[in-house]
Amino acid sequence: MAKEHQFDISAKLDFQELKNAIVQAQKECNTRYDFKGIEKEIVFSEGAKTITINSASDNKVEAIYDVLLSKLNKRGIPINSLDEAKMEDSSGGNRKYTYPLIDSIQKDEAKTIQNEIKKLKLKVKSVNQGDEIRVTGKNLDDLQTVMAHLKTLDLKSPLVFDNFR
Repeated sequence: MAKEHQFDISAKLDFQELKNAIVQAQKECNTRYDFKGIEKEIVFSEGAKTITINSASDNKVEAIYDVLLSKLNKRGIPINSLDEAKMEDSSGGNRKYTYPLIDSIQKDEAKTIQNEIKKLKLKVKSVNQGDEIRVTGKNLDDLQTVMAHLKTLDLKSPLVFDNFR
């Protein structure tokens, strides 16, 4: 009898790699000429799951954000794990942007993922288990096809494939 194979789909973030990317971005911003003499700050709040960038103007915040994105990309953290920014004025005429982190699959995206798996018409089953989706099937090639298809979708959640057995 053939054995059932499975894998889990989740949206977990490696917070240690995220912290390392933030430290690298801070170091680069401290050494860049265009940031000399201005206030700049990148703060990661693990409890609130947000990254806050504070600087003198919108242009400087966007430049810091670009540096941060490049560091995240080099560390293998999906760029779509940062949600849209909430902008506000800070003290001293500075601008403050807060980026919420996406580290779980939302209900509507879970339904989208399951519908996409069904559209493939492969002999696999998908079960929603709260923060993750378990996909099972007898054929390893079918599971790999599902993974490849899901990577092409434009979703907000950064998908991570775990426990491939």
